[in-house]
Amino acid sequence: MIVTNKAPDFSATAVLANGSIVEDFKLSENMGEKGTVLFFYPLDFTFVCPSEIIAFSHRTKDFADRGINVIGVSIDSQFSHFAWRETPVNQGGIGRVNFPLVADLNKQIARDYDVLLNESVALRGSFLIDADGTVRHAVVNDLPLGRNIDEMLRMVDTMIFTNENGEVCPAGWVKGDEGMEATTDGVAKYLDGHADEL
Repeated sequence: MIVTNKAPDFSATAVLANGSIVEDFKLSENMGEKGTVLFFYPLDFTFVCPSEIIAFSHRTKDFADRGINVIGVSIDSQFSHFAWRETPVNQGGIGRVNFPLVADLNKQIARDYDVLLNESVALRGSFLIDADGTVRHAVVNDLPLGRNIDEMLRMVDTMIFTNENGEVCPAGWVKGDEGMEATTDGVAKYLDGHADEL
């Protein structure tokens, strides 16, 4: 289980948002002010993956406004990542996405995050990492099941809220909702006013 533990650090080759290729991209040196969303996808030039990657790219500013960096990882090479970024969306590419794509050619990063399937490709794993390097949230989807980027944004909001307020977030909490105190009285008070909404 990786949640509550420190995120495995790594150094790997990556294609940055500006299209440049760096050979020593380190997770620990590329954390946002309040954390990072690290997500894995199976392969470049496939079918579900572009929809997820483009959805992440469209929301990069929403994550950045919250102090969160987004980083994508697959077992492809940096050259494959670069080529996919340079291929227009209407020709099966992803366009010039707004976050780094890490090349996990030896599959060690996927192994370290326990998302490597049959020593072949990574499952659709998404990890919310706090600024101190602690994994606060993780979800792993099977290959055909696309993820919901807006749900990850909601989880970012819950992490930030709990970090800043010391309260907990009930089921379905969204930014702007009240939290509840992590006490018996706090839970009872919250449920008394909200049980019908749950």
